[in-house]
Amino acid sequence: MARLAVSVGLGGEEGITPEFVPALDVTGGGVLLALPALLTVGLLRHADRHFSLPRGYYSLFSIFLLLGFMALGRVKSIEKLRYEAPGEWGKLLGLDRIPEVRTLREKVNHLAEYGQPVPWSAALCCDWMNEAPAQAEVCYVDGHVRVYHGEQTKLPKHYVSRQRLCLRASVEYWVNAMDGQPFFVVHQDVDPGLIKVLETDIIPRLSRDIPGQPNAEALVADPFLHRFIVVFDREGYSPDLMARLWQQRIAAMTYRKRPGDDWSVIEFTNHEVRLVGGEITTMLLAERGVFLGGTIWVREFRRLTATGHQTSIVTTVYHGEMTQLSATMFARWCQENFFSYMRQHYGLDKLVSYGTEQVPDTTPVINPEYRRLDGEIRKKTAQLSRLAAQFGELGLEGDIEPDKVKRYESKKGELQAAVEHLREELIPLKEQRKSIKRHITFGELPENARFERLTGNSKHLIDTVKMVAYRAETAMAHTLGEKLARTDDARALLRSIYTTEADLIPNEAAGTLTVRLHNMTSRIHDAAVTHLCKELNDTETVYPGTNLKLIYELVSSRIPGNQEF
Repeated sequence: MARLAVSVGLGGEEGITPEFVPALDVTGGGVLLALPALLTVGLLRHADRHFSLPRGYYSLFSIFLLLGFMALGRVKSIEKLRYEAPGEWGKLLGLDRIPEVRTLREKVNHLAEYGQPVPWSAALCCDWMNEAPAQAEVCYVDGHVRVYHGEQTKLPKHYVSRQRLCLRASVEYWVNAMDGQPFFVVHQDVDPGLIKVLETDIIPRLSRDIPGQPNAEALVADPFLHRFIVVFDREGYSPDLMARLWQQRIAAMTYRKRPGDDWSVIEFTNHEVRLVGGEITTMLLAERGVFLGGTIWVREFRRLTATGHQTSIVTTVYHGEMTQLSATMFARWCQENFFSYMRQHYGLDKLVSYGTEQVPDTTPVINPEYRRLDGEIRKKTAQLSRLAAQFGELGLEGDIEPDKVKRYESKKGELQAAVEHLREELIPLKEQRKSIKRHITFGELPENARFERLTGNSKHLIDTVKMVAYRAETAMAHTLGEKLARTDDARALLRSIYTTEADLIPNEAAGTLTVRLHNMTSRIHDAAVTHLCKELNDTETVYPGTNLKLIYELVSSRIPGNQEF
């Protein structure tokens, strides 16, 4: 009747109120165990302020809950929802069914077009930073290349390191905490590079949002005190950038490009380093002060590995122990692990919308002619380096015989001629490259080089929901970790929980909704889930849109002793 009323325009503004009925063995019902964490992290927080839906059957909160459940249930795209049972998923929302794919896509597009995904994400980021100010003191910035295989537009090519290919793609710059938890993401279909994005998009936002920064008096009193730390990889290495950031009293940390000669082994000493996960390891470390690029004094740390390789780290963090700062730099792999996990389990690279939009004519882009010349110069320079190395390695060995000397001189002469020929070819190419502007505006691009960018608001909305889901999963993993030895085991168990069956038992008189989860595969997992249920019950979470308090419990179906069904 409610669906019929909505179809003739008699539905309410807020959509249909959830109504739960008893149900057994609901497929994927275990995902309801994540509801307290989703609400605590902020899935529905600020949503009504930044979004609205037209009059219809599905409420705004039902759509957001569905998107959160899909992320945790590993339904990696809206398109994949067509292969799920709509009635079973509807039971999780207190509805007769979930929307079909076309309807859900239309609602997501409406939320993205007429709502405010970017301000909503920014509000959540501020909340996360204020709730954990210690996490926000060190921010990790890295780019993630999202390959585009569609035919709607010809995006510029980017180098994809995980595939070792240049492919059409867009770039996302993620800002994460030391343990890998995300704060926010900046999408760049026309990528200006990490340094430019840092200075124009990321640093101003961090300067505004990070809580607990030293005030002006404290910065004046201590000329070596920083406001916060930004960590990035070699792509952002620039002494000039580090100097500009320090003018704002923002400390930077990165790997050093072209570190030069190795340091003497006697400078390295053993140090105990506590990693981000709490493990303690021993490293051979050394430190020097370096005037980097003739621009700024920095601290340089080097780690000596068992193979003799020296990893060089430079930073403008002038306060702090070498061991602590080294651990901070090496924790950057938590962000790499975050990308890998999100690609595998959350469909980070999946398309959300197939729409495109025009690129503003004032957007700076790489000049295609400059890129062509630069590529040709790089190719010939690499050939020159290989030939020069062969020329230097060529020598006479063993007995010197006339025929051997002739072959040696002939080969040496051929290599020398090839080296000189390449050098002569490079001179006009380099002069031509100097005369061409590296960057031009999009409006100056030739017609055959123009492209449209992918619509970004839908992607930003779904990425924010996935950030909320990842943070909720992380919080639950910490709870399970109290009963399990490894964090990876906790996440694997959670993935099993989210897809297992559960019974739903509402009690209107008592005002409760009991979610009874079925047994796990082992007693150890059952004990961990029982502990998780107890922690969740202590939150006394009420299902949104109802007055039903959620109660979680585990089915007791094992025979006492060591035997099991």
